[in-house]
Amino acid sequence: MRWWKVLGLAGVAGVAATGVVIARAERRRQAYTPDEIRARLRARLEEPSGEPAEPEPKIVGPADRAP
Repeated sequence: MRWWKVLGLAGVAGVAATGVVIARAERRRQAYTPDEIRARLRARLEEPSGEPAEPEPKIVGPADRAP
C-alpha cells in the first residue's frame, strides 16, 4: 500500500472513533430525567466556589503612598 492510502485509512478510523465517542456521550446525556438535571444544577449552585465573585477594591489614600 502506498503511504497516502494508509493515511486515508487512519483518517477514516479517526472519524469513526470520534463518532463513537460523541454518540456515547449523547446517550449518557439523554439518560437523565428533567428532575435529575434540576437536582444536579441546584447542587452545583449550592457548592462553594474556590474564588470570590468579585475582588474587593483596594482603596489607596495619602497614608499608603511612599514619600
